[in-house]
Amino acid sequence: MDEMDVLREELEHYKAQKDKIRDVVGQIGGATSHRRVTMINIAFLVVVVSAFAFDLLRHVMGWEIPILPPMLLLEVAVLLVSLKIIWMIHKQSKVDHFQFWILNSIEFQMNMLTRRIAEMNKTDRDINKTEEQA
Repeated sequence: MDEMDVLREELEHYKAQKDKIRDVVGQIGGATSHRRVTMINIAFLVVVVSAFAFDLLRHVMGWEIPILPPMLLLEVAVLLVSLKIIWMIHKQSKVDHFQFWILNSIEFQMNMLTRRIAEMNKTDRDINKTEEQA
């Protein structure tokens, strides 16, 4: 196997890994879900601000709504903020897992390169010894 074949093989391996990484990034919520996340964030913001504003106006204006207890909307807004925090923690754990996977992959590749270099050095030493003996 000559040097060009080795380089072609490494290039194909690199392309396969690049495609695999692209698929994984898409699965954990890469650029494909950006619009959906933005809409969810806007919806959370609108609902929470509306609940706080309505309850504040209700207290300032002295409105009495018999169906709604006085602090219900504030409690709902706090619940929504808590759910948003939980969702953000979940997303961050996905990112942490992905970063771990990438670092593990890099470490594996480095170990493989170290082994290959050690084998090449051994082969080089063996060749030099045979040349010296001849």
